[in-house]
Amino acid sequence: MQSQIYPSHRLAQVLFAALLGFVLGTALQLQQAALFPWQAYASIVLLAPVAYAFAATKNIAYGWRMGLAVVALGLLGFGATGWRATVYLGDTLTPSLEGRDVRVTGVVANLPQRNESGLRFRLEVEAAVLDGQAVHVPPLMDIGWYGGAFSAGPAVVGDAAPVAALNRLPADVQAGERWDMTVRLKAPHGGRNPHGFDYELWLWEQGVQATGYVRATARDPVPVLLGQTWRHPVVLARQTVRAHIYQQVQERPFAGMIAALVVGDQAAIDRVDWDVFRATGVAHLVSISGLHITMFGWGAALLVGWLWRRSGRLCIALPAPSAGLIGGVLLASAYALFSGWGVPAQRTCLMLATVALLRLSGARWPWPHVWMLACAVVVAVDPWALLQAGFWLSFVAVGVLFATDSGAHQSDSTRARGLKGSVLSGLREQWVITVALTPLTLLLFGQVSLVGLAANALAIPWITLVVTPLAMLGVLVPAVWDVAAAAISWLYAYLQWLAGWPWAVITVAVPPLWAGAAGVLGGAVLVMPWQWSVRLLGVLLLLPVLLWRAPLPAAGQFELLAADIGQGNAVLVRTANHALLYDAGPRFSLESDAGHRVLVPLLQALHTRLDTLILSHRDMDHVGGAPAVLTMQPQAELLSSMEAGNPLQALRPAQRCVAGQHWDWDGVQFDILHPQAADYDAPAAKPNAMSCVLRISNGAQTALLVGDIEQPQEARLVAGVGASMLKADVLLVPHHGSKTSSSAEFLDAVAPRVAIVQSGYRNRFGHPAPGVSARLAARQIQVVDSPHCGAYTWKSWQPQQPQNGACTRLQGLRYWHHHVP
Repeated sequence: MQSQIYPSHRLAQVLFAALLGFVLGTALQLQQAALFPWQAYASIVLLAPVAYAFAATKNIAYGWRMGLAVVALGLLGFGATGWRATVYLGDTLTPSLEGRDVRVTGVVANLPQRNESGLRFRLEVEAAVLDGQAVHVPPLMDIGWYGGAFSAGPAVVGDAAPVAALNRLPADVQAGERWDMTVRLKAPHGGRNPHGFDYELWLWEQGVQATGYVRATARDPVPVLLGQTWRHPVVLARQTVRAHIYQQVQERPFAGMIAALVVGDQAAIDRVDWDVFRATGVAHLVSISGLHITMFGWGAALLVGWLWRRSGRLCIALPAPSAGLIGGVLLASAYALFSGWGVPAQRTCLMLATVALLRLSGARWPWPHVWMLACAVVVAVDPWALLQAGFWLSFVAVGVLFATDSGAHQSDSTRARGLKGSVLSGLREQWVITVALTPLTLLLFGQVSLVGLAANALAIPWITLVVTPLAMLGVLVPAVWDVAAAAISWLYAYLQWLAGWPWAVITVAVPPLWAGAAGVLGGAVLVMPWQWSVRLLGVLLLLPVLLWRAPLPAAGQFELLAADIGQGNAVLVRTANHALLYDAGPRFSLESDAGHRVLVPLLQALHTRLDTLILSHRDMDHVGGAPAVLTMQPQAELLSSMEAGNPLQALRPAQRCVAGQHWDWDGVQFDILHPQAADYDAPAAKPNAMSCVLRISNGAQTALLVGDIEQPQEARLVAGVGASMLKADVLLVPHHGSKTSSSAEFLDAVAPRVAIVQSGYRNRFGHPAPGVSARLAARQIQVVDSPHCGAYTWKSWQPQQPQNGACTRLQGLRYWHHHVP
């Protein structure tokens, strides 16, 4: 008997090694900054079967066989992923088409999202014409259709816009509609910040290779609705159901949560509600996650099996357990499809199908092999899932539950107690997952909910067994949605109470990969069914994650981090024990701003506590993210030139910035150079002219942050302050490089080595202006702009650090990132 089992055991080990090799090979390919030619990847793929043939040879040592299996499948994963990427890149937007007005015909392919400025939707392109000639554009693009003067372009001056420049906005856009419209295109481009969201990777996974906005002013050809198609009936049905939900449920927050659960529209949930869900660790429950689909599939399998057993003929044709398994997977996939077929849903369906096929085949693999096979299948279909936080959270959670055999160690008497045993088993599983995933969550997000266990203990059964079934039943009986809304309101009150606890959330600096990996291993060790003397060793592995501190400047030194926030200013200044944020970036819509998108996550990742927030002036591209920052940093003092009646004053009264203000932090001097006290009494002073100008110096190195001052204010500074105070090593270029700023006299007085231009990629103002760029180039000043650099870090102790070490976009460059011309 032993001789029969031993070879199969070795075969299982080789199989596990091969699957692991495939995943590792794919992961290695994802580290490439640039792609090889497709022929190179094709050759690598062809080498894979050769290596595997050697691995299958019986006359080689077992260790070599294992190694060759890893290499063979690793080559296959590396080559196949690279080959797919080269094919995908063949449809990228031609650079010569960026900024051009192209007439496109296409079909709306997703749920359009509307906000106060307009709407966004995904367009499947059928044809494109430029100047009467057909041109090739990517087959899938994200389009914005903005109302008013939002996208009117450089013709808009100040707050006034010619009527001819106002964009026309349709009453509604339906999924499946075919439109003929003029769009201004650009390549996918997102902000690149330390520990920030990779928007370009997200678009890559979605298959989107261009973005743009509709040109619908009086000077442009009218967009034409060509009719409704049946290309996307499921999406159209989802849009119809979403509209009915909003009509039936009056409370918008609860209607949004129901829409998220039924049709997968996560954008329907308000930002404030997302903050509550994240603080309580239940965000995975209010979006279509793997848990929802798995539970739906489990319930569907029970129902199909029960119905199948009612027919003896059906049971003879196919056993009820097998029928239930097939039905559960199919119905779970149908639910995932109706809820948007998002990437997490696709992963879950692939996992369920893989495990189901194994069971139907009669195979009884050990859990590590099942786990690794499901992982390899998901990676084969979507290699870039390896870069998604949800992938790792899902697979680590499943792996830990497998490894700990959760529920199996409950005694027979405990299981026999029915409901009590089920509750205890569920609490144990939740405890195991919470402990195991906490280090991974800290590595990925820099924070974890301390009330998550209490929140999920009620939220998981309530949402899974009560809210979601009611929400789904409402599709047939709309009045049930009101009952679902009531159920949500009761749960939401409980979550708000938990989120209000002082220590509801713990935040730490995002640790390096090695510390995070040690912490994940430590969390797994803690929950394994081993002796406590061994399990407590996991605590030591957790310490690097919990005690990690982001590096800070030494005493007498300072650091600038110019965040990549698009068209706006936001510069983080740190000394040894203090931190200051100069401006807070733009607001994009009522639900989206640079504070929530970039600055709050950045400050959390660096575990930075602000002493002062300076808002140079009231313009929205400088104060748009301030409410989010002020909410997160209640201790920060506010310094600004904005008027007393500004709405931000209600959040936190601001002290006026006035020339002559001075303070010292850790041997670093801070001075306000502008405006003068008398400027506040000047009639009708322009906001730009009132920008707070901040000088930072340690005696050896100096930085000058000047907001949106223009040439008259520059001249005043040159004449009044003098060259000794203005001279700086690094300059935040005035007004993002506007033609009204950066005069020759001012640049000569400052004489910077580095000039930082915080501007949006292909912004409608044309910043930096050609004249400003020419003046900077003539003085051999190194220009660092956000589109090319991403977030830029300048250190006073390394003032001449090369850009590839200071620019986030260059540090973590991958082949899917936009190569800015």
